[in-house]
Amino acid sequence: MRVKSFLMTFLGVGLAGGAVLIAQDQIQRNQEAAADASIVRVVAVAEDIPFGTPIERYKLTTIEWPAESVPTGVFTNFDDVLPEPGADPRRAKRALAQGEILLASKVSDFGEKVTIVQTIGENNRAVAISVDAQTGVGGFVTPGDFVDIVLTRGSNDELRAITILQNIRIIGVDQTADEELDQPGIARTVTVEVTPQQGQRLALAQKAGQLSLSLRSLNTEDDEPLEAVRLSDILLEKSPAEDGEPQPIVKVRRGISEVEEFRVENPTAASAEQDVPVTDTSGTVN
Repeated sequence: MRVKSFLMTFLGVGLAGGAVLIAQDQIQRNQEAAADASIVRVVAVAEDIPFGTPIERYKLTTIEWPAESVPTGVFTNFDDVLPEPGADPRRAKRALAQGEILLASKVSDFGEKVTIVQTIGENNRAVAISVDAQTGVGGFVTPGDFVDIVLTRGSNDELRAITILQNIRIIGVDQTADEELDQPGIARTVTVEVTPQQGQRLALAQKAGQLSLSLRSLNTEDDEPLEAVRLSDILLEKSPAEDGEPQPIVKVRRGISEVEEFRVENPTAASAEQDVPVTDTSGTVN
């Protein structure tokens, strides 16, 4: 009886322990399942992919992303990105940086030709402008930069300049649309992205005078309308010295004790605070 009771007790303890282990394992599985449901693995860029180049397997990786914030158009499977053997690949419709999520809007369809058209925003247009070393900011403008466009027209005293467009994106320099381009070069043509109305203004402006580009900084403040500047605004008759700046004074001594001071309008005419001998009323020089 004692042996039987001992065995029954041992069996009961074993069953109870097994039930606890099974319950713990199930709880852990449920927790892992809940955690996995909140995370999605999405396809990302493993190394920089220039504009227009094929999307290949070694250029891709996967990263974990919160399920509730997954953007529209992500890929969760390499098979959705890579072509079938022998088929044409997808291509980058813009320069892709290492680590960013690969989105359908950033790549072409299989075999689709990639041109500058893919970089233009909805309802916008691409317009080319003729430039040279002087009007094209010395060749330092590259695709992806933003510029103001200045029109210069007239001649002689009627010469004037006005900023006709502000904050315009450069989408191409000559035949290059790669935004990763960082080597300056003298361009003959730049292509800009504009609205249809801005395109009309550019077409007229190119016929009316010379267009120049003004490269903007990355932290440019809000734009404000700019008035035209005329040549007469630059050729000032008045000295550019700020108001209140001390002007040179010439002291003229007449006789022994009489001294007169004269303020010099042209600083080059005389040095400051100097005595100038003059002929007095008696005809003697002091």
